[in-house]
Amino acid sequence: MLDFAVDAARQAGEVTLRYFRHDALEVTGKADGTSVTRADREAESQLRSLIETRFPSHSIMGEEQGQSGHSSTRWILDPVDGTFSFVRGVPLYGTLVGLERDGEMVLGVLYMPALDELVYAARGLGAWHRVGRVTETRARVSSVASLDEALMCTTSSDYFRKAGIAGLLPELAGKFGHNRGWSDCYAALLVATGRAEAVVEPLIHPWDVAAIKPIIEEAGGRYSDWSGDGSIHRPTALMSNGLVHDELIAMLHASAAEIQ
Repeated sequence: MLDFAVDAARQAGEVTLRYFRHDALEVTGKADGTSVTRADREAESQLRSLIETRFPSHSIMGEEQGQSGHSSTRWILDPVDGTFSFVRGVPLYGTLVGLERDGEMVLGVLYMPALDELVYAARGLGAWHRVGRVTETRARVSSVASLDEALMCTTSSDYFRKAGIAGLLPELAGKFGHNRGWSDCYAALLVATGRAEAVVEPLIHPWDVAAIKPIIEEAGGRYSDWSGDGSIHRPTALMSNGLVHDELIAMLHASAAEIQ
């Protein structure tokens, strides 16, 4: 099943590349203020078609087309995670394919089409990293245990402002030795492959993190909301190498109550 998910993510990613840095994007606004493009819609349709053909009894949740089916085995899809980057021609967007079974995320694929970089995992099988078509290697989080040496990522200060906690970001960033605003799922890939220590997100949806949770955990890290709950159905997310996680939860817990 993991091989199927990897292949499906690659095929959907190829759909997005046809529109990347192309005039035929057809960008429209959504009710939540974010954008959707022709690439988002076509890539999700591609993923759904592949899943429905191979696993007709499974249900599907996608960012653009919502929920279909009622099975407890459910694929959760984000065809273009980082649509803002995609529209701007920035290659730090990804295609996310996750599989949930009885409420637990058991499989995840994160594919960066414009970089041809891939990280994927299944419960009990570890996490794996591949760039281009070279041989895969194990994905492992870093061994950095001190915030003074750690790199924190977050998608944008805009999300902290929208969550009503704009002042938290500079305070949080000041605790880390380094911080960067690398986009969306790319930052999670960096944590899973040992190149960053934490990703802090104040506003997320299940499809933003469903595929990422098993990847981070199989790479040796931790995933939770800001209160320490491991559910993907929470508005906040913290992904880390595990060694800095508890210290960050202690900082973020009070702010989590404000958002929720």
